[in-house]
Amino acid sequence: MLNISKDNNILITPGKYASITSVARRPHYKLLNRIIVGFLVFLVACLFLPWTQNIDGRGAVTTLKPDHRPQTVHNAIAGRIEKWFVQEGDYVNKGDTILFISEIKEDYFDPNLISNTKQQVDAKKMAYDSYGEKVGSLEVQAKSLLTERQLKLEQGRNKIKQALLKIKSDSMDLEAVKTQLRIANTQFDRSTALNKEGLKPLTDVEQKRLKLQEAQAYIITQENKLLSSKNELINARVEINRITAEYAEKISKSHSDKFTALSTQYDTGAQVNKLENQFVNYSVRNGLYYITAPQSGYVNRALLAGIGETIKEGTGIVSIMPAGYDIAVETYVDPIDLPLVHRGAKVRVWFDGWPRIVFSGWPGLSYGTFGGRVVAIENFISTNGKYRILVSPDKDEEKWPKQLSIGAGAESIALLDTVPIWYEIWRNLNGFPPNFYKPDGQDSNSKDKK
Repeated sequence: MLNISKDNNILITPGKYASITSVARRPHYKLLNRIIVGFLVFLVACLFLPWTQNIDGRGAVTTLKPDHRPQTVHNAIAGRIEKWFVQEGDYVNKGDTILFISEIKEDYFDPNLISNTKQQVDAKKMAYDSYGEKVGSLEVQAKSLLTERQLKLEQGRNKIKQALLKIKSDSMDLEAVKTQLRIANTQFDRSTALNKEGLKPLTDVEQKRLKLQEAQAYIITQENKLLSSKNELINARVEINRITAEYAEKISKSHSDKFTALSTQYDTGAQVNKLENQFVNYSVRNGLYYITAPQSGYVNRALLAGIGETIKEGTGIVSIMPAGYDIAVETYVDPIDLPLVHRGAKVRVWFDGWPRIVFSGWPGLSYGTFGGRVVAIENFISTNGKYRILVSPDKDEEKWPKQLSIGAGAESIALLDTVPIWYEIWRNLNGFPPNFYKPDGQDSNSKDKK
C-alpha cells in the first residue's frame, strides 16, 4: 500500500463520528452475531454426537435354504413327450405328475420286459437252488465214502491181524514138526543100531524109517503153509494200500464235483444278482416315464413345448418356485470391508420399490429399513470382484414384508462401532478404514474356545 499521507501517526476514534456510532448501535447486528456464535457452538456440539460406522452393499432377495429357491425339474431318461398335465402358473403338490414321456430306446420296447426279466430271475434262482442241493448230495456222498473207507480199512486191518496170528500158529506147528523130525531121526538111528546088534527086528527099523520119511514130508508141508500165511499178510497189507488209494480217488472226485457245483452255484448267484439288478432298473425306469414335482410350489415357466418332441437325459422341463420359503438377502461387500463383517452382525436392509428414508450413521432415525443378521460369509470372491454375504431377518425386530419376491433388488448397511462425528470426519479425511469391531459375545466365545 502506498504511503502518500504526510502524517503517518493519525488515530481515528470511532466515537467522534456520528455515522459510525449510529451503525454500531443497530440491534439486528447483535442478533446476527449471536446466531453465528450459537450456530458455531451447535456445530461444535454436533461433532461430539455418536455416529455408527457402517459398510454398505447391494444384492438381491433370495432364500435362506437351498431347497427353497427356484429349481428346474429335469428328466432322468431320454424319451418323447406324450402328454402335459400342468400349465404355467399352476400350483402342484409334491409327487404330482407334470409330464408323461414314452420310450425311444429299442432295448426297452418290449411291453413285457419286466415280467420276462422276472421269469429269468426266478429260473436262475431255481438253478441256484438245484446246485445247492447237488452240493449237499455230494457232501453226503463224501461222508459215505469216508465211512466206507473206514470200514474197509478196519476189515483190512483185521485180515492183517488174522494173517499175523496164522503165521504165528504155522511157525509153532513148524517147530513142532521139526521136533517130531528130530525124534523120528533119533528113533531111526537107535533102531538101526539095535538091529545091527540083533536086538531089534528089521520090521521095526522099516517102521522107524517110514515115520522119519513122514516127518520129513510133513515139515515141507508145514513150511509151505507158513509161507502161504506170510503171503496172505502181504496181500492184506497190499489190500490196505489199495483201499486207501481207491477211496482217496473217489473222495477227491467227490470233492472236485462238489467244488465244481459250488463254482457253478456262485456263478449262477452272480447271474441272479445281475438279473435282479436289471429287474429293479427296468422297474425304476418304468416309473421314470412320469415326471413328477419334487416339492410343492408354483410352475413358473415351461421350458419345453409341444407333443412328440424328443428330449435327452437331463433336459430341463419346467421351473418351480416352492410355495413356502424362508426369505433372505444376498449382498456383496468390497474385499477391504470383508474382515469387518462377522456372523451374527446386525445389518439394516431396504428393498427396491419400498419407501424408505435412510440415515446411515443413525440407523434408529431411518424409516423403511428392516433389521437382519449375517448368517453366512463366502470366503471365495465372486465374479463381480466382491464377497457374497447372506443376511436373514432379525427375529428381535420387525418382520420383513410378505410382498417381497425372490430376485428383487436390495441394499444393506452392516452396523459397526459407534464413534463421535468428529472422529468419523477425521477418518474419512485421512482415508482410514472403519474400526475393526467385534461384539463382546464373539470375544467371549473365542476365549471359551481357547
